[in-house]
Amino acid sequence: MTRLVLKWVLNAFALFLVMKLIPGIQIDRFQDLLVGALVIGLLNAFLRPVIVLLTLPVTVLTLGLFTLVINGLMFYLAATLVHGFRVSGFTTAFVAALLFSLFSFVFNMLVRKDA
Repeated sequence: MTRLVLKWVLNAFALFLVMKLIPGIQIDRFQDLLVGALVIGLLNAFLRPVIVLLTLPVTVLTLGLFTLVINGLMFYLAATLVHGFRVSGFTTAFVAALLFSLFSFVFNMLVRKDA
């Protein structure tokens, strides 16, 4: 349970860094940042696999690059679901999703459980 909360906080920090680096993203309050990170995580856990499965032919044709578009859509959808989290457009969401994925990957690798 502690590990899950730590990953959530690290993803919130990754979202904070993305907000500071990309001018088209605005998060009003700290609570909105935490809820935004939670919603992104939930969308990626539950909705993203369904969308990837439904768009499998396009993903295969683009050699997997369409998954980047799906990541941008998940980021944009999270911004529409969280009240104090705004993204100016899809291009901004696309770039933000790339940076968020990169930061999240690096932070989670730092705290990963060594087997």
